[in-house]
Amino acid sequence: MAQYSQPSIEAVLLDIEGTTSSIAFVYNELFPYVRAHLEAFLKENWDAPAVIDAREQIARDGGATDFAAWTSHAKREGACQTLLNHLRSLMDADSKSTGLKNLQGQISRAGYLSGALRSHVYPDVHVALQRWKTFGWRSYIFSSGSIAAQKQFFEHTVAGNLLPYFSGHFDTTTGPKREIESYRKIAAGIGRPPQNILFVSDVLAELDAALAAGFQTALALRPGNAPVNPGHCHPPIHSFDAIDDRQTGLRYNSAI
Repeated sequence: MAQYSQPSIEAVLLDIEGTTSSIAFVYNELFPYVRAHLEAFLKENWDAPAVIDAREQIARDGGATDFAAWTSHAKREGACQTLLNHLRSLMDADSKSTGLKNLQGQISRAGYLSGALRSHVYPDVHVALQRWKTFGWRSYIFSSGSIAAQKQFFEHTVAGNLLPYFSGHFDTTTGPKREIESYRKIAAGIGRPPQNILFVSDVLAELDAALAAGFQTALALRPGNAPVNPGHCHPPIHSFDAIDDRQTGLRYNSAI
């Protein structure tokens, strides 16, 4: 087994979709649940502070100064329908809009609390989180989903409550996942040098940005993930079992 030698790992930063969890769960269960409950949730919670905050963010994401300006042509019923239509178009486009992700997290919360939703995680994830904790490493999440949604996701998984294993969460309020500056901010937030942080994702553009910021990287090759172009410089792994070296972090071959 070949060893991939890098500076010592002190923290692991993880993507969710296609890395800790299957893309199929997100697109076949989580997103359809949100879409099915979107209209009723908005109408029932229109004046709730959290929904108002999400509406304002959605308007800003769309280039308006605020929600009132964005829907100035419509009364309440019209404003709600305008928002619904916009949100559905964003979801159709798989947008990573901060406001949309905020609202999706609010809607999915009810599904998790009722037991209608249980997040998929790969079997090696729980074991790896336990192992890394014994190494003294800290684990973090960076996802386009809101921080609140991330916490719900890992609190209600098929493997139980994994939330206590994470030392922190980052979302697009830190910055886009494909921009170098986002990873510099994350390193500062974690409080460790970038070279001592390993970022694992299934998206090459995200890994490229993290590598440019000084992070170590690994490409997650999970079942159902989109094919990646050859010629990249990110060590590929099929399982978190590959991240098992307490000194240098990544030990891998094509089998794992």
